Amino acid sequence: MTAIAPSLGGPDAAYLHHLAQGHLRVQQCGACARHVFYPRVVCPHCGSADLRWVDARGQGTVHACSVVMGKPGTGTDYAIVLVDLDEGVRMMGRVQEHPQDQVRIGMRVQARIVEQDGKPLVVFVPQGAGGAQ
Repeated sequence: MTAIAPSLGGPDAAYLHHLAQGHLRVQQCGACARHVFYPRVVCPHCGSADLRWVDARGQGTVHACSVVMGKPGTGTDYAIVLVDLDEGVRMMGRVQEHPQDQVRIGMRVQARIVEQDGKPLVVFVPQGAGGAQ
């Protein structure tokens, strides 16, 4: 099977560039003022192409959670969450700095940008545990 490489341009490349600079940004529509994520060329709410990058606070609430179980005894279990950011968009990421079996729907979390395999990645920590934008 051939891996699909990310596009070299477009809104997804801009998003990754912002992450690499240490900024969590989402798009906001200039026509309807709604926030948009995953990055797009046109607003999915009104069809406008007037999308701008704005800083996201990164605070949100766990909407759904699943624990991925690794090989027993390896300590590789981790929680994957869908988070409703306060800006009104939903993101997916891992939870860090919290026991995966204690992640709960409704839990408040804060986004943090970390590096994995030389690439920026958004993870979530329980609110109050810190988190840089």
